[in-house]
Amino acid sequence: MYFTEEHESFRQSFREFLQKEVVPHIDKWEKTGTVERFIWKKFGEMGYFGINQPEEYGGMNLDLFYTVIFLEELQKINSGGFAANMWAHGYLAMTHLNKEGDDRIKREYLAPSIEGDKIGCLCITEPFGGSDVAGMRTTAVKKGDTYVLNGSKTFITNGVYSDYLVVVAKTNPEDKYKGMSIFVVDRDTPGISATKLDKLGWRASDTAEIAFDNVVIPAENLMGEEGKGFPYVMQHFALERLVMGINAHARADYAVEYAVKYMEERVAFGKSLDRFQVLRHKIAEMASRVDMCREYNYSIAKRLNDGIYVVKEASMSKLLSTKMADEVIYEALQLLGGYGYMEEYPMARLLRDSRLGPIGGGTSEILKEIIAKMIIDKKEYKPAT
Repeated sequence: MYFTEEHESFRQSFREFLQKEVVPHIDKWEKTGTVERFIWKKFGEMGYFGINQPEEYGGMNLDLFYTVIFLEELQKINSGGFAANMWAHGYLAMTHLNKEGDDRIKREYLAPSIEGDKIGCLCITEPFGGSDVAGMRTTAVKKGDTYVLNGSKTFITNGVYSDYLVVVAKTNPEDKYKGMSIFVVDRDTPGISATKLDKLGWRASDTAEIAFDNVVIPAENLMGEEGKGFPYVMQHFALERLVMGINAHARADYAVEYAVKYMEERVAFGKSLDRFQVLRHKIAEMASRVDMCREYNYSIAKRLNDGIYVVKEASMSKLLSTKMADEVIYEALQLLGGYGYMEEYPMARLLRDSRLGPIGGGTSEILKEIIAKMIIDKKEYKPAT
């Protein structure tokens, strides 16, 4: 229903690319917490950062199911951190450049991002705000033909090694929702500092707390209209949450596949583990849950691809898919017994990486309240115009 022959050809070629160019370096990047720059350029040369971007800036403007494949295959190489670096660049920072940036911004930032020459990060979450976007304290005060940026952001993927930052700040602090604006800021602008954070999982990604101390931004680096930052952020949350839902079903699927393979080979009491009914039935339940989430996520991707605003459905996708992935991967680790607890097997890293799912991009608790508002209070969220 969703994938053509061209889609499947892309999946196979991308899978081969990852095995050849990425997998040999994963363990090193997991240890160092740094993804070397050469791989960004290789992704760019292959067109992987331009899948959903306009052709006039070097993209391919392909349908959303190429993105689905991109996300799924990244989860099958067992490094949530590496995957996060790639999709945070391509589907967080670059989405705002494409949707809110003017032609100059797209040529100076979006085009080299597609080519893999520039790396971006999206800066929304703050140390005191968490998922409360409207409660942010970072300000951008207009002074002549510049804005002066002060404040801090945290939990920013690509926050240390990126070349530019897409930053949301209050341009009118008195107005809670209508006082936010969004800017693109060069990394080497004086007054920007970044501190690398030490995380439980996603070890290959550089996650940072970033401080802005009287950072002077050219007024032309304002993206879109002043005061519309909040609706800009909200309308792209639908894509971000669906991305995380797709990531979740893909990594859970990988866990089930690995567990089944292990059970076929592992012998206990004279027979392979996949002959024990209690374990077979556990796999049946795990695989069923993965398939339920995957089919739902595909249907929402289809609606989003057709231009439908799916903020409720995408929130549901992230809420349930990330919960499912945590539980399925936990069970998959159990099926490996003591080997599941060993670092040389994939489940330990997979379990740590998966735990970020219900936290990042809006916690499950916040998503439940957003969904409740839409169902119980009949609240309607609309895209920015």
